Amino acid sequence: MALTQDQRDALGLSLYQALRTQKTIRPLIEQVPEIKIEDAYHISRAMLAPRLEQDGEVITGKKIGVTSDAVQKMLGVFQPDFGFLTDVMAFEDGATIPIKDHLIQPRAEGEIAFVLKADLVGPGVDEAQVLAATDYITPCFEIVDSRIDNWKIAIQDTIADNASCGVYVLGQDRISPEGLELDKLEVVVMKNGAELSRGMGSAVQGNPLTAVAWLANTLGEFGIPLKAGEAILSGSLVPLENAVSGDLFEMIMTGEGIEPSTVSCRFGD
Repeated sequence: MALTQDQRDALGLSLYQALRTQKTIRPLIEQVPEIKIEDAYHISRAMLAPRLEQDGEVITGKKIGVTSDAVQKMLGVFQPDFGFLTDVMAFEDGATIPIKDHLIQPRAEGEIAFVLKADLVGPGVDEAQVLAATDYITPCFEIVDSRIDNWKIAIQDTIADNASCGVYVLGQDRISPEGLELDKLEVVVMKNGAELSRGMGSAVQGNPLTAVAWLANTLGEFGIPLKAGEAILSGSLVPLENAVSGDLFEMIMTGEGIEPSTVSCRFGD
């Protein structure tokens, strides 16, 4: 049996309060064992609502989470999910991200971001339509975070918690995806000057275009479009990495047909 809307709203509010106080809560799956994935998406919207309505945040994009095999195995979550990006979550390339003001238990992911020039409205969106709607791609760091104790999450927990999104950093380069084999793009992530991990575009559902099409179609079932001008984070190509104050993360994206493209961020107190 699905949770009542009052139950969903209460859990969404508890996640919102955890976000604002930077204090974690018990896994929702422990608090309410009967919680279903459908409930979790409603809880996510209840968590988002006060950010938009009370705090004045503006949606700037969407993100796909838990798409790659490496991330699924790390988290023990074996299907993708989605979350919303807002303007206060965006940091410029090279920025220092203050942990105490924004994050609780951050982890860095290296991704390919799509910035759209046309809306994508599912269901029925395919890879060719994603390509046609894309203005440009750019390397991206998503800094995931969890309002759940010690990242002890089931799929219901991460969905409800806005797909465990914290903040994000887009690279400055605007790369046309036309004619590129996005599955063959490679990213190399460095932490404090040393190589940390490598990943290919194929890590996310075989191709980032496929991942974005999945997102458009999944959101379409909820009546939510991907909008022109929005940034769409297509999922991590590498394992997540813990971040603490003082850490510097850098990423370079390479592939046939493009100049090497970079993005970086540093973490502060």
